[in-house]
Amino acid sequence: MKNTNKIRCAWVNDSPLYIDYHDQEWGRPIHDDRLLFEFLILEGAQAGLSWLTILKKRDNYRACFDNFDAQLIAKYNQRKINALLKNEGIIRNKLKIQSTITNAKAFLQIKKEYGSFANYIWQFVEEKPIKNHWKNLKEIPAQTAISDKLSKDLKKRGFKFVGSTICYAFMQAVGMVNDHTVDCFCYKN
Repeated sequence: MKNTNKIRCAWVNDSPLYIDYHDQEWGRPIHDDRLLFEFLILEGAQAGLSWLTILKKRDNYRACFDNFDAQLIAKYNQRKINALLKNEGIIRNKLKIQSTITNAKAFLQIKKEYGSFANYIWQFVEEKPIKNHWKNLKEIPAQTAISDKLSKDLKKRGFKFVGSTICYAFMQAVGMVNDHTVDCFCYKN
């Protein structure tokens, strides 16, 4: 049940899963490479679906994709892809599954080049979160010039399912931008 003592962003519904995600994760700066990779893959998997659908399947994704270990995922073969396509616990979209493998390989290349994926990704916001001051949901953009730049660079490096809107959702999720509305109790965090 939604805690009425706390004001949250308007997109949060009464689902305990959604409330917990909003209160504990969304918009909090992440520098852990494995978790950054997880969010990048899950944001791509979410394309065309609701985030709540992905949250409900998140544990299954972690189990099916070796806890988002890019080293392991980069080695997936057709047999593994076929098994994933039969797994009802994830989004069984062939292109999204194949993109996870492609993205794992590109992710590993970035880690090699920059020392960590966090070093690479956080440079787009000059190493610190952008704190926005939105009064309501309507003010929050679906993409920005920074997400456009990030998307373009990721695509150039071979990533799939990383359009500007997906990149901005990723930036929000991992705390590169603080898009909690000003009335939300998480805004000050």
